[in-house]
Amino acid sequence: MINIVLFGPPGAGKGTQAEHLKEKYNLKHISTGDLFRYNIKNQTELGLLAKSYIDKGALVPDEVTIKMLNAKVEQHLESKGFIFDGFPRTEAQAVSLNELMASKNSQINAMIALEVDDEILVNRLLKRGKTSGRKDDANEDIIRNRIKVYYNETEVLKEFYKKENKYYGVDGVGSISEITDRISKVIDTL
Repeated sequence: MINIVLFGPPGAGKGTQAEHLKEKYNLKHISTGDLFRYNIKNQTELGLLAKSYIDKGALVPDEVTIKMLNAKVEQHLESKGFIFDGFPRTEAQAVSLNELMASKNSQINAMIALEVDDEILVNRLLKRGKTSGRKDDANEDIIRNRIKVYYNETEVLKEFYKKENKYYGVDGVGSISEITDRISKVIDTL
């Protein structure tokens, strides 16, 4: 089983790259953003709670995220591996993910971080907001807050995965295929 944490700030291209990588390596893509949107659209209890945080540009509490994620992993235990997109976002979540994978007799093999300049991120998200209908992509103040939250609360995960010798930084600027090739070079060494 190959299990990858695809990491980077909002707008770095995690979802786009995950779609290409899941086909190439026959992995299951689990996006916490998609999980949140599914639960919000279907007005589940967890979805409504998650929405109250997302609308403010804040991170959803760990216990809500972990419950959604665990349910999704359980649905796809036959998979050749997982791409975790948008999770973990905190060291506590990384520890929980390690415990979850260990309970499935597996582990996280790599954290691949897409590195992109902040202004490129803001422009990508504003552009996506015009077509996606996502309110959190339509407001520049919320976007900048999400990026700030990422740096303040989430970027510490680089150190967590570096200590485990599982951190790989990848340039997230260029064509989709160029970025996919850079990520593939990392995966092919695992």
